[in-house]
This record gives sequence, structure tokens and C-alpha cells, in this order.
Amino acid sequence: MKYDNKGILIYLPLIIAAAVIAGLLIGRFYAGMQAENRFIIIPKANKLENILNYIEDEYVDEVSKEEIIENTIPKILEELDPHSQYIPARDLREINEPLEGNFSGIGIQFNMLNDTLVVIQVIANGPSEKVGILPGDRIIKVDNDTVAGIKMPSDSIVSRLRGPKGTKVTVELIRRSVNDVLTFDIIRDNIPLYSVDIGYIIKKNIGYIHLNKFSRPTTEEFITTMNDLRSKGMKKLILDLRENGGGYMDAAVYLADQFLANEELIVYTQGKARNREEFRSVKGGLATDIELVIIIDENSASASEILAGAIQDNDRGIIIGRRSFGKGLVQEQKTFSDGSALRLTIARYYTPTGRSIQKPYTEGIDDYYNDLNIRYLNGEMESPDSIRFADSLRYYTPLGKIVYGGGGIMPDIFVPLDTTGISDYYLEVRNKGLLYRFALDYSDANRDELSQLSTPQEFVKYLDQVGVLHKFIAFASKNGVKENPEGIKISSTILKTQLHAYIARNFLDNAGFYPIILDIDNTLLKAIEVLEKE
Repeated sequence: MKYDNKGILIYLPLIIAAAVIAGLLIGRFYAGMQAENRFIIIPKANKLENILNYIEDEYVDEVSKEEIIENTIPKILEELDPHSQYIPARDLREINEPLEGNFSGIGIQFNMLNDTLVVIQVIANGPSEKVGILPGDRIIKVDNDTVAGIKMPSDSIVSRLRGPKGTKVTVELIRRSVNDVLTFDIIRDNIPLYSVDIGYIIKKNIGYIHLNKFSRPTTEEFITTMNDLRSKGMKKLILDLRENGGGYMDAAVYLADQFLANEELIVYTQGKARNREEFRSVKGGLATDIELVIIIDENSASASEILAGAIQDNDRGIIIGRRSFGKGLVQEQKTFSDGSALRLTIARYYTPTGRSIQKPYTEGIDDYYNDLNIRYLNGEMESPDSIRFADSLRYYTPLGKIVYGGGGIMPDIFVPLDTTGISDYYLEVRNKGLLYRFALDYSDANRDELSQLSTPQEFVKYLDQVGVLHKFIAFASKNGVKENPEGIKISSTILKTQLHAYIARNFLDNAGFYPIILDIDNTLLKAIEVLEKE
């Protein structure tokens, strides 16, 4: 067969053009299919994972998928409630330590004086006491790292002193009575964190216990303290829960159980996926015969509110102070394989009468945590009449007493925020931290004389004799607060009392602080007055 090459050459450009056009159309068609498939076929259940993968694969710059996840989880939880929380692995141990009741360290209490760590107290039988470290020692190096005179944050120093039990840390320090730098090798050990700050007979047969948290050792500490007070003749008790932000619910339930008769409701929890669960008292509480007053304030939260609510709703005792914080959400913790954890709100707490402890959080987290400032501006800290309760929030105890829901526990007896003795001069020295600084400086400079005093009364007498208030006024003047005779006159009582208490605490710990500060604690004085009338 004979081919006509001339004819083929004539039509070849048309054939090539047609092929190119067809190729473009086919390519566009398949590209469209791929683009559609890329997004349409992703199952909704995997949307978040696929978005993260897409970002990791295609984003213009290098990014870490893990870092994005770590930063995103807290933002997701913010959409739920103020107390659902994601805890990175690096933070979990530090967050859990206060509730577990111990940490591993060297066993000292310290403060920073002129950028130097000064030992205030050495924990009895702790690692530091065993090697001979004394109050007043100044630590200048930790494992060859200088920690003095360089404005190092105290939390950075703490992280150097803490570590696993049984490990060694070397500290170098200077001591007033010794010319040379002293070096100590300390073997870290478990250091207890106490939840009972103090327990003592405050007046006649009235006992006083200040509880700072509800941790794992709280029940044992409470039993020990109660037995000690009973042996000293206690018939009535003031349980101070001010500034107590809560902790383990179990500890609060146990403490409530000690005051209640058999089978009385303490608290119940309930959530969308959790059936109502009740917690009731059992027979044999160790304080069912003790007259009880509980003190609360705006920073008493969670487990504190469970205990106060149980006592109030069962007509078991009197609640004195100001409305509590209003944290009534139950968190459940799930731990991930990388050591991080998620605490998810799964239920609400309800008092025996059915009150929800939780205050509203619909306006967002910022407003939620600014609530205490709003209360102050609205006058709630000064008068209970500023609080408006809806009829729907009214509940009745078995004896017919009216209690209110809507957030927090409203006390039976309201005591306003004490502004007696407050002047501009006092506010300035307080806000600049000069009271604490002077107390530490004076304690350090006069340690030999002050260490001879053994009771709060001896401290008050001695410090009055040496004119500690006048010394403080001179100290404040050198630190930028001019002497103000009118302000000093208004605030002289509160200034002297706080100075006495802070200095005594540097030597006698809380046993020196609380008996002295009582003189200006109107809420505690009111609690004593109420029990004396019973």
C-alpha cells in the first residue's frame, strides 16, 4: 500500500492541537476529581486529625503537630467550663504534690532577702536538720550553680533544691558566726506538706483548727489534732476554712462524717452521663458531741464548700464569714501514656438540701474569675443585703432554716470585710511588701535575742519594749514610703499586730502567728463570741 505523506503533513498540526486540548481536559477532569476526593471523602469523625495531618504535610513552614496539639487542647477545654483542665506531663507532678501531702526535697522553709536565700525554718528530722543546716543560714550555691545576688526567681531555686528521693544535692552557704563558706551534702527525702496549719485551745474550752487544703493526709492530721484538743478540755470547735481552695472530696466527706449522726446526707453528685451518687455519714463520728462553728470566706472553695454545706444543711453547726467561692464541679482525671493528664468535668456537687454549689460561668472564664472583684465593687464584702437571691434558689433545712443556692455557701452570720485601721499609708507599705521584708530583715538581724523567746506573748512584750513600730516606720521611709503621722495613727494597731505576728512566725511558725493575729481578726472574734453564748 502506498501512503500519501503529504496529506498527513497537512493534518498533523490539527492532530497535535486536538491531542493537547484533550490532554488538558482530561488532566483538569482528574485534578478536579482528586481535589474533590481530597476533602469530600474525609469522615467527620476524623476531621480534627485530618486537619492536623494536612497542616503538618502542606503548611508553608515547618510545624510540630505535637506542639499544635499541646497548645490546642486547653483552648478546646475553655469552651466547656472553667475547671476542665489539661495538664502537660512536665507540670503534673508539681500540681499533684500539694494534694498528695509530700514532695521530695531538703526540708527547709526559706525567704529571699536582698537576692539571697535565707533559711527561716528547718523541718524537724528532715534532711537539712540532719546535716546541721540552721535558721539564718544563707545559701549561695546549689550544685555549683550560684543562686545568690543574681535576682534568680525563687521557683528556679526551688527546682534546684527539689529532686527524687535519695538523690544528693550539694549546697554552699554562709553563716554569721563562721568566716568560711560551709559546704553540705544533703540527701533528699520526702517532706510532708501539712493541711492543718494549727490546732490549739483558743479560749477556755474552745478549740481552733485552721485547715489550708483537703489533701490525702488531711483525715489523719485532723484526727490527731482533734484528739489532742479533746485531751486539753475542748468542748467546742472553730474550724477555719478561709483561703482553703479545696482538694479531695473524700477528705471533705470524712470530716463532715465526724460531726454528723448516722445516715445523714453529706453531698451528692450528678451529671449527664453519671447517675446520682450519694455520700452519707456512718455511725461513730469522733466529734458528734462538739459544738461547731465553721468560718468561710470568698476564697473557700470546692471541698470547703462541701463540708460547710453539709454542716449547714443538716443544722449541725453555724457558718460564719462571707459567701464562699462557688466551685461545685466534679473533675475526673485521665492520664495519657506520655504522662500528661486531662481533668474533665463529669458532674456537679449538690448539698443535702439540693443546692448546686457551682456559680454561673456562662459569661466566659474572664468574668468567672473576676467575680470576686465584681462582688467587692457591688458591696457584697461589706453588706449581705447587696446579694439578691431569686425565690427559686431558696431551700429549707430540716429545722426550717432558709439557705440559698446559686453559687457558693452563704453564711448564717455575715461578717463584713474589715476595713478598720486601713489608711493610705498602710496600703502603700502593704502593697510594696514592706511589712514582710522588715519582719524578715529584723528577724535575721536580731536572731540571737529573738530565738530566746518561746511564746507569742513573750514576742509581743519584747517587740513592744524595743519599739518595733518606730523601727519599721524608719525602714519604710528608707524604702520610699514617707512617714505619714495621720495614717500611722489610724493604722498603728494593725501595723503593730502584723509586725509582731510575722516576726514571731519566723521563730515559732504558725504557733507564733495565729495567737497574735487573733487580736485584729474580727471574723474569728465573732466566732468565739457566738460559741461563748452557746
